[in-house]
Amino acid sequence: MFLSEYFQHKRDCKFKQAQRQQRIDALPAEYKSPVTPDEKEIFSAPIDSLVANVQNGTTHPLSILRAYGKLALRAHSQTNCLTEIMFSSAEQWINAARTKTEVDKGGNPLPNLEGSLAGIPVSLKDTIIVGGYDTTVGYSSFVGNDDGKDGAMVRMLKDMGAVPHVKTNCPITLLSFESGNDVWGRAENPFKKGYSPGGSTGGESALLAMGGSRIGVGSDVAGSVRLPAHWAGCYALRCSTGRWPKAGIKTSMPGQEGVPSVYSPMARTLGDLRYFTREVIEFGPWRYDGTVHPLAWRGEMEKGFEQKEKLKVGVMWTDGVVDPSPACRRALETVVNALKAQGHEIVELEGEHAPPDLYEGLKIASLVLNADGGQMFDSFRRPGEWLDTGAAQIKSLASWWNPFRWFYYLWVKYVRRDHVWAGLVENWRAQSAFENWKLVARREEYRAKWFEWWNQQGLDVIVSVPNATPALPLNAMKDAFSSSGVLPVTKVQVELDGLPEDFNIRKLNGVARGAYKYYDAEKMDGLPVGVQVVGRRLEEEKVLAVMQRVEDALGEDKYQPISVGRLQLE
Repeated sequence: MFLSEYFQHKRDCKFKQAQRQQRIDALPAEYKSPVTPDEKEIFSAPIDSLVANVQNGTTHPLSILRAYGKLALRAHSQTNCLTEIMFSSAEQWINAARTKTEVDKGGNPLPNLEGSLAGIPVSLKDTIIVGGYDTTVGYSSFVGNDDGKDGAMVRMLKDMGAVPHVKTNCPITLLSFESGNDVWGRAENPFKKGYSPGGSTGGESALLAMGGSRIGVGSDVAGSVRLPAHWAGCYALRCSTGRWPKAGIKTSMPGQEGVPSVYSPMARTLGDLRYFTREVIEFGPWRYDGTVHPLAWRGEMEKGFEQKEKLKVGVMWTDGVVDPSPACRRALETVVNALKAQGHEIVELEGEHAPPDLYEGLKIASLVLNADGGQMFDSFRRPGEWLDTGAAQIKSLASWWNPFRWFYYLWVKYVRRDHVWAGLVENWRAQSAFENWKLVARREEYRAKWFEWWNQQGLDVIVSVPNATPALPLNAMKDAFSSSGVLPVTKVQVELDGLPEDFNIRKLNGVARGAYKYYDAEKMDGLPVGVQVVGRRLEEEKVLAVMQRVEDALGEDKYQPISVGRLQLE
């Protein structure tokens, strides 16, 4: 049984990679020719203008698809960011939609070329179900699971006029800041070979950074769209639970509701992110997913924070577990100084303004997220199938014999004097139902503390680093397993972002030591660095408006994405 499953795993991985290459090879020559001047105009056109041109017949949606297809293939050749290649189906959908011809035997909708996303290519994390294509989530046991029917999210996007064209790479467990698996291989950062584009929506960030899609959809449970945006220089919004649909997906952890996953948008520009988010919520996603709140887009909130003369902004310089690296702190300082220059009120979140204990939140979240001890994500894995190093650490710690874990906890706390790591490993194991209930109760108490604290402070938003470091090298998760809206701000500069001469990594706690082990400003030179804008629950309109205020405040110093022209010259 073991050997037969192992060899089937190898066959399925080989089949999917060969199928992907065959689909690329079979594409018409238009996808492999140089970018034309007309296509460059497509890339630079505002998204609402592009939609209007499709609606009135000025621009053919096939022209848009093929233009972005060229950059998607180029991005894939450099980063291995793509999984399912759907251009052929997308062309059929477009042609059928234009001629009002039925082509889909599965009863799936065709793109509505009069909708608010008419003709816009949208890339999807590999977890999102598209009829005619597998949804592997990086597991070979999921190969061949297509039932021909679009999931609810894809039906909604097509009804809006969007054209799904590719699916993107992710880690096998969805619990890593890398994006690799045996089925598809490993995605890399578009700015630097050998570095991660983030996870778990890392294939998406690599594709968007290189211009291979106009809009992306990913998921985020503990940073899975925010961290890839930070590491690969694009934009993301981590929506509130219940604001964005998540029906029509496949996951590695079905039933995990301790820290609910939220599907959320990503984009290459802030303008695209704002337009896409607004149009999806205005369209009424609750008609496709019963878990979505029937809360329409509140334009008055968005406009109010676009025009508010003086914002009250809290600055979180550190979470008390891992201090931000010099590059990430500099990005946050850049944003804070720009907001100060605009006359906004800046509140340092320390002392009397300090928020509830962030380490307490980390302990609760880490336990409730992995309350099964890693059993669910591992249940889909075949013998010999690679497990990313972060998830492997979760599984390993949870499997320890309880007396051994206790002695390890005592050694870490009293011999190594690392109270942070000790507190995390003390109860790191599968929880009983009774213990899980108590954890959820602690989670609710902790959320209530934050609710009351925010009421007292009267903040509009908080700004912070999305993660303590820029992108880390591949395989760093074996040491760096740790732990809104993200916008890119700057890039690592070796002359500005080196560690101080007296820096001593041995004085750090176990979590921080894992992160800083790989921080090297010289090797990281040129990697993107972002900043996170955090609002309260169900305040997507406010967060996006304030992100725009931040970018406007940065002025000429705002982040410049990879140019399409440079892509063609390399």
